[in-house]
Amino acid sequence: MKVRVDAARCTGHGRCYDLAPEIFGEDEEGHCVLLVSEPAPEQLDDARRAADNCPERAIQLDAAG
Repeated sequence: MKVRVDAARCTGHGRCYDLAPEIFGEDEEGHCVLLVSEPAPEQLDDARRAADNCPERAIQLDAAG
């Protein structure tokens, strides 16, 4: 699975890096920074949880990745 972040949609709520700090970080303005584009199998639930909790739907998961 591949993870992508649409930086134009992110407004910096921080749910992603609170829920999955091993996959997402933050920049100096609190916006999401992708740390891992292809999470390990044990990180997939956290990636899904972060995507599901993003108010702007800025996180996309590509199962074919």
